[in-house]
Amino acid sequence: MATVRNPARPLSPHLSIWKWGPSMTASIIHRVTGSGLATVGTILFVWWLVALASGPAAYALFLDLFTLKSGALNIAGYVFGIGLTLSFFQHLSSGVRHFFLDQGANFELKANKTTATLTFAISILATIAFWGFIIWGKTHG
Repeated sequence: MATVRNPARPLSPHLSIWKWGPSMTASIIHRVTGSGLATVGTILFVWWLVALASGPAAYALFLDLFTLKSGALNIAGYVFGIGLTLSFFQHLSSGVRHFFLDQGANFELKANKTTATLTFAISILATIAFWGFIIWGKTHG
């Protein structure tokens, strides 16, 4: 028998076929934040170690990029700090969600969408709480 393929149907599912939803977004963001944390975090950490080992001038140059003369963070310090913190909390909360999915739980559509949406809410709230605590601690103590 000859197999006749309908040319209107794709060979395999693709992004244009799937309807975007919280679960798909959370999964993709989980991968992006993991890669971003590994890449940006490693580059900054190695740069910091090299600057520390290279002497006071190199370390001062590293600090000047992220801090003011007073020691407070500047714009770049806040962008990298808040960005890495938000990525960390997003990756953490999404990782916990994936842990439960790996156990066979949370596959019901409503619960899955709810927990996917919660990963974003938790990461934003945790980032605000973390930086609020840091800023409050610097101004009050």
